[in-house]
Amino acid sequence: MTPDQIQLVQTSFAKVVPIADEAAAIFYGRLFEIAPEVTPLFKSDLSEQGRKLMTTLGVVVNGLTNLEAVLPVAKALAVKHVDYGVKAGHYAPVGEALIWTLEKGLGDAFTEETKTAWVEAYTALSGVMIEAAYTGSTEAAE
Repeated sequence: MTPDQIQLVQTSFAKVVPIADEAAAIFYGRLFEIAPEVTPLFKSDLSEQGRKLMTTLGVVVNGLTNLEAVLPVAKALAVKHVDYGVKAGHYAPVGEALIWTLEKGLGDAFTEETKTAWVEAYTALSGVMIEAAYTGSTEAAE
């Protein structure tokens, strides 16, 4: 990612923080709509899960300028999620739901340039997470 893209992601996420609970609810609603097979993976309170999601996103977004610090945490999180039943194929609808949520939550402030930056950030991070969690596993293809 370029420094400008990192800045776009960080600036746009800062606008989401005040509506974090609503954004998380929108995200999970969209995720369950486009990937209903993941619904059983969420056994805990969704509002608590949403807070965890937004906190984790905040750490990652703020850490984009220092990926060496963020990547080990992201990799460990990915490996932990395998125990919850998360498959490599689940990362695509999560990314789609995230981008959709940002579009809905930010409206006109979510420009095409900002969208491209978020897609690049999510694609890179999810690729690292999938590799960490599924390398050498039959799950990688699913």
